[in-house]
Amino acid sequence: MTENELQIRPMQPEELNLMLDWAADEGWNPGLNDARCYYQADPKGFLLGLVGGEPVATISVVRYSDSLGFLGFYIVRPEYRGRGYGMQVWNAGMAYLAGCNVALDGVVAQQDNYARSGFRLAWNNVRYAGNARHSEELTPSSVTKLGPADLPELFEYDKAFFPDTRPAFLAAWIDQLGGTALAIREGGALAGYGVIRPCREGFKIGPLYADSPDLAATLFDGLQRAVPEGAPIYLDLPDNNAAAVALARSAQMTPVFETARMYTGTQPDLPLSRIYGVTSFEIG
Repeated sequence: MTENELQIRPMQPEELNLMLDWAADEGWNPGLNDARCYYQADPKGFLLGLVGGEPVATISVVRYSDSLGFLGFYIVRPEYRGRGYGMQVWNAGMAYLAGCNVALDGVVAQQDNYARSGFRLAWNNVRYAGNARHSEELTPSSVTKLGPADLPELFEYDKAFFPDTRPAFLAAWIDQLGGTALAIREGGALAGYGVIRPCREGFKIGPLYADSPDLAATLFDGLQRAVPEGAPIYLDLPDNNAAAVALARSAQMTPVFETARMYTGTQPDLPLSRIYGVTSFEIG
């Protein structure tokens, strides 16, 4: 191997925090416990590019099944850009996802580049930012904390909102340190759930799924109450869900960042009208 040749290999668990540090440097504000949760989705799906033993590039290519993959964390350290390392790690990642319908949430400015690699636009997601507000109304008894006993019901409910199953990831996601996971029920049946987690700055809500705008608003209120009043909060939502946009604006949140959700294959038939917050721009 020559001095400037790129070596690509799967990351070790402890190396995922390096990837998150680089993401923070890019302004992506990752969650404090994302590494552990993301690793549950696919331990082999995080690639590191090294030159002379020095980490220079990353990409996540989480393979949920033989039919679905999600690409993210495509980062080359600034001082190593323009040398072809990004394309090499990209090609390695896409090779790992061969045969899958691959999804990503890419910055809008890169949409044309992704299109040249076979991705097609599905919709745009928008990050809204604001501050937690605690209303004087009591949280209704229909809102409860999610725990291990709820996992079978949660796995079944989540199937409607994601193109594949993700049990190991969800189990970690609702149980992460510093996070709060809430469910809302109607007639005893799960009718929505949401998670809020601590990030490098403030807190992110995601996912936020609900069967109606009123249920989503009730969950959103409960999640806000789980963090200090006035703390920065963020919500990533599909811009074609008018009710989700209205919810964010009613909470005095403003748009600060936008991504293009794109797929290499057929766009999954997801209930976007019931998606008030996506789980994560990095892994879907």
